[in-house]
Amino acid sequence: MATYNKRGYKAPKPKEDKIDNEFIDDVAIDATDSTTAGVFNSLDETASRTEDFVARNQKIILGIVGVAFIGAIAYFLYTKFVVEPKEVEATNEMYVAQKNFQLATDGTASDSLYNLALNGAEGKLGFVKIADEFSGTDAGNLANYYAGIAYLNTGKNDEAITYLEKFNSSDVMLKALAIGAIGDAHSQKNQIKEALDFYKKALSSNENEFTTPRFTLKAGKSPLALGNKEEALKFFTDIKDKYESTPEAQGIDALIGLAQ
Repeated sequence: MATYNKRGYKAPKPKEDKIDNEFIDDVAIDATDSTTAGVFNSLDETASRTEDFVARNQKIILGIVGVAFIGAIAYFLYTKFVVEPKEVEATNEMYVAQKNFQLATDGTASDSLYNLALNGAEGKLGFVKIADEFSGTDAGNLANYYAGIAYLNTGKNDEAITYLEKFNSSDVMLKALAIGAIGDAHSQKNQIKEALDFYKKALSSNENEFTTPRFTLKAGKSPLALGNKEEALKFFTDIKDKYESTPEAQGIDALIGLAQ
């Protein structure tokens, strides 16, 4: 059946669903009931305390950073403009001394050449002054070793000990040689017990085919001279068992016979 609307009749608009804003406003999340929220609150508090600390101590912190920065710059400048030039100068000074030392070691008028190496020649410094004037450099440190060996080879054992004890090296073989040379100086002074102590130190510092048999032999001869044959025999036997192909093994059977 058809339906007719009267003239002027307006159809009512569909009723819109009204959202109750009051309900939404009334819904609130209780942050204190959430574990995650608790963590965030804790972080916020920590951050606030850190910010407060930084704010209160800003001058001190900036001062510490500034001192560290200045220290780094000073170290760089000192290394660049003081240490490195001194290293170069010390190396240049040492050339003639090294040359005379090598000639003396090869056996050419050794005492006089060792003295030139120690005291200087041809307008260049010797090891003694290089060690003193360039003490903060690698070359100055090495000069201590050279001076110690030169004094040892000229019979000046106290001076040899003094300079060798100043020497320090990360090279394990050179370090062992220096320690063993102190033992040699004590041995030349007839201080056999002290010599043995240093030979043992040289042996414990590094084991190799060059220095180890050398100082094992000297360590064996020291207690033999003191009448301690049992200790001497241990050192001699080590050479026979471990270093049979080295020069120190020549005649080792005879020494073993003496220690038995």
